[in-house]
This record gives sequence, structure tokens and C-alpha cells, in this order.
Amino acid sequence: MLDAAIVGMGRWGQTLVNSVQGRNGAGIRFVAGATRTPEKAVAWAAEKGIEILPDLEAVLADPRVKAVVLATPHQQHAEGVIAAARAGRHVFIEKPFTLSKASAEAAVAACREAGVVLALGHNRRFLPAVAEMKRILAEGALGTLMHVEGQISGAMAEGWKPGMWRADPHESPLGGMGAMGIHMIDMLINLAGPIEQVSVISQARVLTNGLDDTTAMLCRFRAGPTGLFATLASAPRVWRIGLFGSQGRLEQRDPETLVFHPREGEGWERRFEPADIERAELEAFAGAVEGGPAYPLPLEEAIHGVSVFETMIHANAAGGPVLVA
Repeated sequence: MLDAAIVGMGRWGQTLVNSVQGRNGAGIRFVAGATRTPEKAVAWAAEKGIEILPDLEAVLADPRVKAVVLATPHQQHAEGVIAAARAGRHVFIEKPFTLSKASAEAAVAACREAGVVLALGHNRRFLPAVAEMKRILAEGALGTLMHVEGQISGAMAEGWKPGMWRADPHESPLGGMGAMGIHMIDMLINLAGPIEQVSVISQARVLTNGLDDTTAMLCRFRAGPTGLFATLASAPRVWRIGLFGSQGRLEQRDPETLVFHPREGEGWERRFEPADIERAELEAFAGAVEGGPAYPLPLEEAIHGVSVFETMIHANAAGGPVLVA
């Protein structure tokens, strides 16, 4: 059993803990933690058997803690990962990994030097429908992959009020990218490989809290396909991704629905059972720490995802296409 600490006990930090705490077979349990406003988490932490410590430094000094899960503001991610690695603690970090390629590379280097596992919380990789998409794509059923389209949207930014860290444009550049859009960027990379060039339009259509609510990207993948992507931060919830090939089209219409249309003949639609993807990612992290299969998100892809995000910010400012570093 991996004894861990949760750093950041807001809504998402609690969601992560709730997915595994007290559940048999998870391979991980939370024994301690820290948060910016402990008074808001006292009752919940007591219910979960978690000791609240003053800060990350105190967490890393606790001999019980073998791993840390960081659900902190975006700009604190790199610093937190590096501190944990230097203390010899395995690290699970919420997305976005960091906000710059240089800081992502520094965080990965610190973990490799310390010999600790680093896992990034792109939980959509654990959807059964995504695994099936990868299998079908690898088998060549789509022919030559020509184009990819994705969208992830929701209305969460409407609740981000001035003074909240998520309402700070430095923490949430390009509106919903940090909270939602980065998941789809990772999925594009997961399915179609590295992205080499992006063009971006990001703007506020309805939000008045200083953040963009509409972000759209046109890209080209290194392997040749083109891609379109959008994330709306003040709209009905949607998760959709489509792969368009010379011999067929494969579309994930929501997390549980997969539809295939061949160029000729009958297609099909499949429904998958809902998956607890937060539990799945933490179980995979614990398993990797215990010497099991490597966490299914290569660190090079984690760095590349950050590089794409950073390049999108530059492309929006430039008003034209920018090559991904």
C-alpha cells in the first residue's frame, strides 16, 4: 500500500482522494496533506483520516509519506514536483503539468535524477473507448489518418470569480485550456502523435471575469494529418473526438460512446460502461511505484503537451501559425 499525501484540498483534490480512499485494491491511501485554506477542509479531512499539515515542506518532512499528489494552482506545479523529487517522494501531478516547456523539462529531470515515479493526471487516457480507438487506429482500419477533430467544453468558468486563482489570466491563459482544453491536447497527442504547428484564436464572447471563453486551434501533426480543436469555458458540457481516415471515420461522441463509419459497408456504434478514471489513474500511479507497468503517459509526451500549450499562447498573440518547439 502506497502511503500518500494530498496537497491542495479544493474540489479536485477531494475528488482524487474520494476515488480511492477506503476502497479495497486501490493500492494507495492518503495519510496526510496540506491546503491553502485548511479551515475549509477540516471536516472532510477528518472523515477521510487525513492529517492536515502546515504546508508542502511539512508534508515532505513526514516519514509516513512516500508519495505526493499535487492538486495546486498551475504556476506552483513545477516547483512542487521538483521539491517532492528532491525529497525522494514519488509524484502525481494534476494537469496542466506546467505552463512552460522549460519548467516541464526541469521537473522531469528532477524526478529522473531522484529515481522517483512522475505521473500526470490526464485521466481520459483511461477511458475504455480511448483504448479501443487506439487499437482500431493501430490495426489500420481507418486507412491513412488524414484529419483529427476534438472538443472539450463546459460552463465551469462561469463560477470563477475575481480573487479566485482560476480567474487569474496568468493561471488560466486561453480561458478553459488549463482546466479542460489541455485534456484534449493530450488526447490529440495520444492518438495522432506530436504536433508541429498551431494557429489559435482565443476570445471572450460571454464571460466578463477577464478570461477567454472560446479558444480554437488549427494544427498540423508531425506525421502529416491536420487537426481542429476547440474548448469553450461557458457552454454546455461536451467531450468529442473524431479520427478521419482514407478508409473510415471513428468518433467518440461522449466518454462512453464510440461510432465507426467505414468508407464502404456497415458501420457500428458501441457503448462502454462508465469508468472511474480518477481511481484508474491513481491505481496506475501506485502500481508504477510498486514496480508494475510504467504509467501510461510517457514523460516526453507530457513535456510535448506543455510545449503545445505554451505555443498556443504565442500563436494567439501572434495572430498566425507558430511552430511547436
